[in-house]
Amino acid sequence: MDDDDDDEWEVPEAFQPVPAEFGFDLEERLASVVAIKSRVPADATSAAALGVEREGSGVWIDEGGLVLTIGYIITEAEQVWITTNDGRVVEATPLAMDFETGFGLVQTLGRLPGQKVAPLGDSETMRHGTAGVLAAAGGRSHALACTVAARQPFAGYWEYLLEDAIFTTPAHPHWGGAGLFGSDGRLVGIGSLILQQGREGGKRLDLNMVVPINELLPVLETLRSTGVSGRPARPWLGLYATEDDEAVGVGSLAKGGPAERAGVRARDRILAVDGQAVNDLASLWTAVRAAGPAGAEVRLTLSRGSRQLDLAIVSSDRARHLKAPRLH
Repeated sequence: MDDDDDDEWEVPEAFQPVPAEFGFDLEERLASVVAIKSRVPADATSAAALGVEREGSGVWIDEGGLVLTIGYIITEAEQVWITTNDGRVVEATPLAMDFETGFGLVQTLGRLPGQKVAPLGDSETMRHGTAGVLAAAGGRSHALACTVAARQPFAGYWEYLLEDAIFTTPAHPHWGGAGLFGSDGRLVGIGSLILQQGREGGKRLDLNMVVPINELLPVLETLRSTGVSGRPARPWLGLYATEDDEAVGVGSLAKGGPAERAGVRARDRILAVDGQAVNDLASLWTAVRAAGPAGAEVRLTLSRGSRQLDLAIVSSDRARHLKAPRLH
């Protein structure tokens, strides 16, 4: 899964960060951002949606070879390679994937002496109007001076919900796994998505959604040592939802997932979860989470054509439906 197919891309110079405007060594911090390539088996659950060859960035956060990235780059990967800004390449392995936050951890299988490490910061400092740098691998020509446009919840169609995501502008063209650095040079988030927001007059504002580093801090050491967060797994239905001005619907279903087994069909409309009405993705996933941890029963009230029906779904742990990392 690539953010862009052009290998020669660069951030326009007018949008690149200017070293003199920062109170830290910008070049040293950008050197902590590395390129990641991964290869996923063709029979992997995520292969159809994300592809079998994926590229993005990650940030070196520990001298022992630990790299933080966004999880979809490494989900179900069997081979991973890290490339530093000075061209050194080392093989790595997926270490952990936290589906609740979306973060992924990669462990290099060889040492790279002298590799720069980014210190972790406090994402609470990144409020509306705060300046930062969103950097993909490749140095200053691949870094973008940005501003926080909003801090608000984000709900994704793939059963994903963040309570306080960071939204930055202008948008970085290679957002996947890019590191967001605050004014003190510390890592405060990892790039996940690009979004378009309509504005008055028909203009469009492009934003990056960045996962805040504070979501990682409470579980980092557990993820590193065990490969899982240690928190109870969220209930997973295997349901990809759609949202429009009228209703929330079922776009598609994970093959063999809980929702498909319970009889949910694509194009069903979702009216309520456990008796609680839903009208957007955020309210849908909030209600599903309220049912309890993975394994809890979730009752959906659906509209199918002229019929209304209730279906009970025994939720599952998403990780059980994916290929596990080779380590742990």
